[in-house]
Amino acid sequence: MCAIAGILSVADTLPPLEVAMRRMLGMMRHRGPDEFGIYMADQVALGSARLSIIDLSGGQQPIANEDASLWIVFNGEIFNYMELRVDLEAQGHRFATNTDTEVVLHLYEEHGPECLRLLNGQFAIAIWNENDRSLFLARDRVGVRPLFYTQTGGRLIFASEIKSILTDPQVKAEMDPVAVDQIFTYWSCLSPRSCFRGIVEVPPGHYLMAQAGQVTVKAYWKLEFPDVGGERSQADYQEEFHDLLTDATRVRLRADVPVGAYLSGGLDSSTIAAIIRRLGVSRLDTFSIAFSDEQFDESKFQREMAARLGTEHHVVRATHEDIARVFPEVMWHTEVPVMRTSPAPMFLLSKLVHDHGFKVVLTGEGADEFLAGYDIFKEAKIRRFWAQNPGSKWRRLLLKRLYPDIAKLNDAGTEYLAAFFGAGLSETGTNDYSHTVRWRNNRRTRRFFSRDFTARVAEQRDQEDAEVSYPDGFETWSALGKAQFLEASIFLAQYLLSSQGDRVAMAHSVEGRYPFLDFRVVEFCNRLPARMKLRGLNDKYLLRQMARKYLPKEISGRRKRPYRAPIHKSFFHAAAPGYVREMLSEQAVNAAGIFNPVAVRQLVAKLDQDSPIGETDDMALAGILSTQLIQYQFASHFRPVVALSSRDNVKVINRRRQNINLLQPC
Repeated sequence: MCAIAGILSVADTLPPLEVAMRRMLGMMRHRGPDEFGIYMADQVALGSARLSIIDLSGGQQPIANEDASLWIVFNGEIFNYMELRVDLEAQGHRFATNTDTEVVLHLYEEHGPECLRLLNGQFAIAIWNENDRSLFLARDRVGVRPLFYTQTGGRLIFASEIKSILTDPQVKAEMDPVAVDQIFTYWSCLSPRSCFRGIVEVPPGHYLMAQAGQVTVKAYWKLEFPDVGGERSQADYQEEFHDLLTDATRVRLRADVPVGAYLSGGLDSSTIAAIIRRLGVSRLDTFSIAFSDEQFDESKFQREMAARLGTEHHVVRATHEDIARVFPEVMWHTEVPVMRTSPAPMFLLSKLVHDHGFKVVLTGEGADEFLAGYDIFKEAKIRRFWAQNPGSKWRRLLLKRLYPDIAKLNDAGTEYLAAFFGAGLSETGTNDYSHTVRWRNNRRTRRFFSRDFTARVAEQRDQEDAEVSYPDGFETWSALGKAQFLEASIFLAQYLLSSQGDRVAMAHSVEGRYPFLDFRVVEFCNRLPARMKLRGLNDKYLLRQMARKYLPKEISGRRKRPYRAPIHKSFFHAAAPGYVREMLSEQAVNAAGIFNPVAVRQLVAKLDQDSPIGETDDMALAGILSTQLIQYQFASHFRPVVALSSRDNVKVINRRRQNINLLQPC
């Protein structure tokens, strides 16, 4: 696991590359604090900040092939690298290290961009080809590892994090109005957009090729939910799923450092932890979050599962004060506004992992998206059933069964149900039918935008396509498949794996690994008939059946409880930090120019009076505060002064003066 960065120029001259690369890597020191490497040649520079996990002593990057015509920097892990290496050696390739990074390099030498189809991993790749003067960038299938880039002044600048790109004095940290607008609807920007103008990501499942001043981006893998005929028996499906998930877990235990696991107390993480134990791991350290607010706490189930598995269990307790205290630092790492405070406890959890000497943890992300575990899938199913007889008073009551914890819903009559969930009820043929209720509710938070900002959004939207795009053949997919695509391509890829995943884990140099996101598991789940995922209103059916052999009934049959964290109670209490009031003050709101200061003042007054607050206002508070912090930290007060110094272990390879290893650790 590493951070990577680089600069490619089509101009004849470049700024001092080593100085620029030291700045870029210094901004991402948290991602890879073990050692640093810089490669420089005419018109190009590559950099790496390494978190040593495989081949601890011999894997320093950048790495070259046999004749030094190809150079690579790499962020991530290739879980099938051992098998790939055997094939490459049989074809005559010779290796200087035992790393998966070098396997990727030789695989690219052999197959070019087609090598990506052979990789089972989570990665961001940069390869420079000296022979044809091309730069190749690529990102894993579902977007576990980040990779951003911008083009300015005849240069392409890329990095694992946006703050690294912003160290270039020609790149402005200007927030993108349409991106902010998207966040207040979808909880994230829509790929490839970031929340900063002109800085975009290499989308999941894509690669970029830059050569002779031309930049092209192509897909090598697509998220699909085809309608596959010819159903097999449940026993067949269950056996194949068990074998795939077990092997996905097994290969993710490959490391030259200890590997732990997150344990939330739910079905997904408990299954992964149980499989690890079945694979013969003698000691397993598990890590969990406990909340002081009982409304969000699941520590009882975590303790029970840890005791049953016999793990060395570690817990971090997240209080309202803790969430508010770390929130600005969390925003520095997410580099994008959020509509929830959920990344903050995950930030505290990764610190717990780091403090116990672990660099790698396995987690359960992905099961809900690809095995239909979220309530939104069941909600869409109920609404479609209701739409067949819109006048029925009984069909809509199924929603009360679905959301038993929502007091307002269960205290209200059928009129409220009809008003909230009935909008667009009969429009079952629309692409976004499954997400209509959520997105409509989220859009209500945009009433806090200032009039000027709303106008800027509208003007920009008139000039570009800023809506959700749907793949070819989408209309032929099942209703569940369509809903899963939206959840996986937007919520999972752009929020869960980013703001709540990579960014807060790597803030403390911790790598998350996700067996449910092994592409073999994903493709298997996407070909399953709907009844193997959502049977009636019973979610993750196949997983629950399989998990019976691993887990007690109270875990395998436990109802899904979405992971959330308190919002307004974290920011409005007697010990709340001063930045909250400062960022929400009329002066700060006016300075940022995004929100209506009157509307924000009214929200603050409601919270000061301890008035009842709904979910929409709760999300609005998180969105407003996080946006204000991003604006302040990046657009207003960004200080790119952190650079690698002579005290850091930096290997510099300078081919601009035809002198390999001009500087060895300095």
